[in-house]
Formats: sequence, structure tokens, C-alpha cells
Amino acid sequence: MIISSVTQGLFWGILGLGIYLTFRILNFPDMTTEGSFPLGGAVSVTTISLGVDPLVSTFLGMVAGALAGLITGLLYTKGKIPTILAGILVMTSCNSIMLMVMGRANLGLHDNKRVQDYLPFSADLNSLLTGFLAVGIVIGLLIYFFYTNIGQAYIATGDNRDMAKSFGIKTDRMEMMGLVVSNALIALSGALISQQDGYADVSKGIGVIVIGLASIIVGEVLYSTGLTLLERLIAIVVGAILYQFLISSVIALGFNTNYLKLFSALVLAICLMVPVLQKRFFKGVRLSR
Repeated sequence: MIISSVTQGLFWGILGLGIYLTFRILNFPDMTTEGSFPLGGAVSVTTISLGVDPLVSTFLGMVAGALAGLITGLLYTKGKIPTILAGILVMTSCNSIMLMVMGRANLGLHDNKRVQDYLPFSADLNSLLTGFLAVGIVIGLLIYFFYTNIGQAYIATGDNRDMAKSFGIKTDRMEMMGLVVSNALIALSGALISQQDGYADVSKGIGVIVIGLASIIVGEVLYSTGLTLLERLIAIVVGAILYQFLISSVIALGFNTNYLKLFSALVLAICLMVPVLQKRFFKGVRLSR
């Protein structure tokens, strides 16, 4: 259970990193997440079933997610559609696109090779190492990106859009880029989890934004102050792992799995209320390191 929870936490952590790019940096509540996540899985599983190399299939899943983010960005920046509505429109459209891609509501991998199978160890260890490699690469690329001029312009856009615009930063392009990169990472998470589970399903996206937000919030609750950017990104992944441990423990205790979405929402609500609870009931007591 420990290896499984850590592996799932690593894959879900990539989802949390993707949501962090829009939710925390841009202050953009992007509902595209619930469409791009299963879309990444649908594209990767379908192409693998057609004989495409798993690495290429995973990349194609990321491209599909990036395109979903691009469309949301165009609707928001060019069409002037409100952020939440733009994401909902694309999320809804993704459902039909997945049915077109897979030709059915769900599709299994059966005995096809998966990206984890490139490693020569046991199935569990392969999945765990794949998770660590994927997270390491994603965090490394994000850190490199944030310290470039474009990355600094992206952060400035999220901090103060009007001021960034006055400095000559093309804020519309920054927001579109953020949505593209964010949904590419979210689709990567969907592709890896679908390969881990052995199937893709159009309903896999339901509630995933809650899981991603829970990863971010749990990480922030545990390590809320004095973090560098690298430590903050790592905290999101740690939050995702802890969240998966919590879910696994609840299942092991015999909790009805039909109510896991409700449980996830409650966990997120409690984590969001921690600052208020700390101020009201734990004055002077620090809950974080």
C-alpha cells in the first residue's frame, strides 16, 4: 500500500503542479482541468493500442491537453469569455472529443506496453521510479522556466496584470502560455495514471480538480512560510502523496468508496479553513514548520 500510495501521489502531484501554474500564479480558476486530464489518458491509451510507442503516446496526450488549454486561452483572451465559463465550455467539449478518439466510453490497454515497462525492475518499482523521474523532470523544467525572462514575465502577470502590462509585457500571451503549459502537465498526469491503471475512461476527469487543489493546499498547510520556489513545488508533490496516503487509509478502514469524492471535498474544505481555525483556536501556535 505504501509503494502504491507514493506512486499514485507522484502521478497526481504532476496534476497539482499543473494546477499551481494557473490557480496560484495567475489566479485563474481553470475548469479545463477536468477535460484535459482524461483527454491526455484517452489519447495516450488509444495511440498505444494502435501500436504507437508509449513515450510518443504520452507526448501526444500532452499535446492534446496543451491544445485544450490553448482553446481556453483564446476564448478568454480573444473572445472575452469569463475564465470559469471558458474552461467549462472546453471541458464539456473534451467529453465528445474523447468519445471520437476512443470510439467508446472507455478503453483498456490489455497487454500493450506502457511507459513504465521501459524499466527492467518489478512492476511496482517500475511505476515508482517512473513517477520520480517524471516529477523530477517536470520540476526541473519549471524551475528553469521560472528563472528565464519569459518566466519572470509570467509571474509578474499573475502578481499584477495591469502593472505588468504597463511594463510592456504581453499579458494575454502570458496567460495563454500558462494555460497551455498547465493543461499539458495535467494531461501528462492523466496519461501516466491511465497507463498505470491500464485503461482510459471519459469519466476519469470528474472531481480531479479537487484532488489537484487538495495537493496544493495540503502542501501549503504543512509548509506555509519561508519556502523557495523549488521547495514550494516539492511541497505540492508531498501534499499529493500525503493525500493519497489518506485516501488509501480510509479505504483500508472499510470506508465506502462511492463517497470518496465527498471525502475529498471535505478534506479540501478543512485544509482551506486551517488559517481561520488556527487564528481562532490556536492563537500563537504554528501548525507549519
